[in-house]
Amino acid sequence: ILSPFNFTRRNTGSHDITFKVAYCGVCHSDLHKIRNEWKNAQYPMVPGHEIVGTVLEVGSEVKNFAVGDRVGVGCMVWSCQQCDSCSKEQEQYCDKVVWTYNSIYLDGFPTFGGYSSLMVCDQRFVVKIPENLPFDAAAPLLCAGITVYSPMQYFQMTEPGKSLGVVGLGGLGHMAVKFGKAFGLKVTVISTSPKKEKEAREYLGADHFLISKDEKQMQDAARSLDYIIDTVAADHPLLPLISLLKVHGKLVLVGLPEKPLSLPPVALTSRRRFVGGSAIGGIKETQEMLEFCGKHNISCMIENIPIDYVNTA
Repeated sequence: ILSPFNFTRRNTGSHDITFKVAYCGVCHSDLHKIRNEWKNAQYPMVPGHEIVGTVLEVGSEVKNFAVGDRVGVGCMVWSCQQCDSCSKEQEQYCDKVVWTYNSIYLDGFPTFGGYSSLMVCDQRFVVKIPENLPFDAAAPLLCAGITVYSPMQYFQMTEPGKSLGVVGLGGLGHMAVKFGKAFGLKVTVISTSPKKEKEAREYLGADHFLISKDEKQMQDAARSLDYIIDTVAADHPLLPLISLLKVHGKLVLVGLPEKPLSLPPVALTSRRRFVGGSAIGGIKETQEMLEFCGKHNISCMIENIPIDYVNTA
């Protein structure tokens, strides 16, 4: 249960940006951490890593941001900038990464997230929000959006005319559908719920819809997909999904089920299929994603709630 908590942000350092928080997305991982389901919670905790707002103050060494800018902060607020991952602009894989909340910053104090009125962050981990994107609907792009955009780019799942399967139609899944359509892919949504079909087809523009519990539908669609992004965080079998892939097909996991998933080697080797995983994305790539969203008018489907309603939400 979340309750009011008073704390003080650090003063704006020479490389820092201070901004007033306008909106912060509620991510499913916030629930995992609040409930200590990942066994690493540090209390008191202020969640939130999909944060957007307006710049109030910039440090003396800040060059690319100014007071009044529309900005955002995602899942990270610092990395070492020296390791192999950082040199490749993949800060999320830095062994010393400092997360936006539930982490320890360089000064030895805990990091507190965006369920707050003010944010102070090193400029290297701040991104600009395009003017044409709605502020509120842009916030989840900083986690849900980049979590699916990054693997689609890295694993080259963007070739127009190819077929993409999206497993799950929640925060991550609906963004994968939007990106898939923007890349010119033929998109199939795979869900356990028949009720999701209308949303998938009419609101998101999906080309096909499969009910994963319907064995005939799944069998009829065997070897029909070039790529699959699996966004589901609940336990589920992988074999039916792998069977949907063509030869050389790619399955990328971005959801985090509680229990290990079973991976059948023969289903991979018999068709030279690939299974991989991915976590969020680097800062440069996040900025590129936001600019792509601005160009294609892509934002998240959201419901606005006041902070007083957050526990019910």
